Amino acid sequence: MAAPVGRVVVVGLGAAGLASVEALRRGGWAGSITVLSAEEHIPYDRPPLSKGYLSSGVEEAKLALSTSEKLAALDLDIRWGTSAERLDPDRAEIVDSNGVTHCFDHLVIATGVRARGLPGAQLDGVLTLRTRDDADALRARLAVSEHLVVVGGGFLGLEVASTARGLGVAVDVVEPLDVPLRNRIGEVASDALVGLHLVHGVSLHTGVGVAAFLPGADGRRVEGVRLSDGGVLPADTVLVSIGGQPDVDWLRGAGLDLDDGVVCDRFSCVRPGIWAAGDVAQWEHPALGRPMRLEHRMNAAEQGRAVAQGILGSSAAFAPVPFFWTDQYDARIQMAGVFSEGAVEVVTEYDGGTRFLVEFQVDGQTEGVLNWNAAREMIPFRQKLARAYAERAR
Repeated sequence: MAAPVGRVVVVGLGAAGLASVEALRRGGWAGSITVLSAEEHIPYDRPPLSKGYLSSGVEEAKLALSTSEKLAALDLDIRWGTSAERLDPDRAEIVDSNGVTHCFDHLVIATGVRARGLPGAQLDGVLTLRTRDDADALRARLAVSEHLVVVGGGFLGLEVASTARGLGVAVDVVEPLDVPLRNRIGEVASDALVGLHLVHGVSLHTGVGVAAFLPGADGRRVEGVRLSDGGVLPADTVLVSIGGQPDVDWLRGAGLDLDDGVVCDRFSCVRPGIWAAGDVAQWEHPALGRPMRLEHRMNAAEQGRAVAQGILGSSAAFAPVPFFWTDQYDARIQMAGVFSEGAVEVVTEYDGGTRFLVEFQVDGQTEGVLNWNAAREMIPFRQKLARAYAERAR
């Protein structure tokens, strides 16, 4: 059988983009692969940016997902520091930020997300965290900072709060929900997480938003944050962590369906010859029967590999069990499956309650499972979910 040939263009070289090109070459793709990488770094792992890399500068070799030698062996035409500017799907062409036109037989959209911002974020000391360069800037600030305000009590914001407390920085977290992450991990785990941050000295301000960032006397550097209830928090560093926005501006006008990301079918296919993977992709999950877009590290790599298999001719739908983890202080929290508001939480405690597992049940069926420092105990539940997803996806 002849090796598959043709022209593949991959936009984005994060976890999803890298996984797709690696899987293509492993699968025997003999054609050209051009990669547009807006960043100039070797592909790297993003989860450590809010934890180990932020606190101690994890060695580059440990952060990297590949090496120059491995990338060279894949025979890729990588355009570093180059983004996509526009797509003409009918002509199967992309124009990049240098004005170069790239023709393709298959296009993989793996541009991920951009950090959402807030008005006033132009003040010195108001930062976001998405890229390695962002992490370098935040790490430099935390080295001299006395008071950090984190706007947004999601996973990333709370991870940074945990890291900053470990560095001895005073931390306030502002979160519009009454309980951070209650809508993502349920009542038991969110209450435990709040308690953990309070024990470590984080000040939580819930049910409020941000009205303004306050400049210092020089009018340039941030000095505080005014809350929507009129309160004022001192700050020499502010992290805005209010979620990600799919990076799809370059696709507007191309005629693709852009809802919450690039809309795909159950195979992660947008239209013949165009695919999407990772944080930017909203696909029809065949096991759950609804659209999903996940900003999870494991999903990005899995979907990148699935897209490669589709290009190579596979007809398997993409039906993963969603999985993520977060490390905060001495707690590692992992979750598989999904949480729905109204789910019954069935708790099993270990070691006097210092470790626990929560099943999220809907109509008597386990839809998700979360563990708090109980990864081993969760293994059979993940296996059960995997079997259920495979059955539903048929």
